[in-house]
Amino acid sequence: MRIISFNANGIRAAARKGFFEWLARQDADVVCIQELKAQQHQLEGDDTFFPEGYHCFYEEATNRKGYSGVALYARREPDELIRGMGHEEFDAEGRYIEARFGNLAVASLYAPSGSSGDHRQASKDRYLAYFLPYLERRKAAGDDFVLCGDLNIAHKEIDLKNWRSNRKNSGFLPYEREWMDRLFDEVGYVDAFRAVNPNPDEYTWWSNRGRAWEKNVGWRIDYHIVTPGLADRIEAAYVYREERLSDHAPLTLDYDYDF
Repeated sequence: MRIISFNANGIRAAARKGFFEWLARQDADVVCIQELKAQQHQLEGDDTFFPEGYHCFYEEATNRKGYSGVALYARREPDELIRGMGHEEFDAEGRYIEARFGNLAVASLYAPSGSSGDHRQASKDRYLAYFLPYLERRKAAGDDFVLCGDLNIAHKEIDLKNWRSNRKNSGFLPYEREWMDRLFDEVGYVDAFRAVNPNPDEYTWWSNRGRAWEKNVGWRIDYHIVTPGLADRIEAAYVYREERLSDHAPLTLDYDYDF
C-alpha cells in the first residue's frame, strides 16, 4: 500500500507546477492533500483535479475563500467518510477529512500555523488542546489508522536545519515539541518516517526566502503518524525533491498492507 501526503500550497498552483503529472506516475493507493486554497466548485469541470482511477473528496474552508482546505483521493471507495474533527473553529477552516476502509482509516490533516501572529498561535494552541484527546479516542477505536499531513511542528532538533535560532518560533516552541512527545511516547502513535529513516537533513518544507530550497535549509513538518499495529509494516519512506511542486515536498510511505 502506498500513501502520499502533500501540502500543495494552492492545489491549482501545484497543478501548474506539474503535481498531477508526477502523481500519475506514483501508483498511490491513497493521496492526502493539504492547503488547497480553493473551493470545490472552482475545481469542478476540470478533470485534472479528479484523477482517473480515484475517488476524490474535498473538504473546503467555509469561513474564508481561498484558504486552507484538505483533500483525499483513494483507489478504493471508502466505506465511510468523516468530514471534520468535530470542532467548529477548525472544521470551518477545512482542516480534516478521513476515509475508512474496513479496518483501515486514513486521514488528511492541515494543522494550524502560528507563524503569522499571536492570534494564529492562540488558534493553534486551541487546536493542540483539542486534538490530542481526539487522537487518544481515535486510537482507542482499535483500527489501523494513518494520519497524514502538515502538522506545522518540527519534533526534534534533527527535524530542522537551524534549530538553535528557531527555539522561540512557532513550529519549534518547547510546548509544541512536548505535545509531539506526548503523542508518540504517551498516546502511543508512531512517526512512520522516522521508523525507517533516522537520517539528518531530511526535510519537507523550505522557506521561499533566500536560497533555502537550494541549500536544503528546511523543516520536517509533514508526517505520516500511525497506530502501533502498522509500525512493523512500514517498508520505505521517500521525500520527493527532484521538482519543486510547492514549498512542501510530497511525502510517500510504502506499507506491507493489502489495500
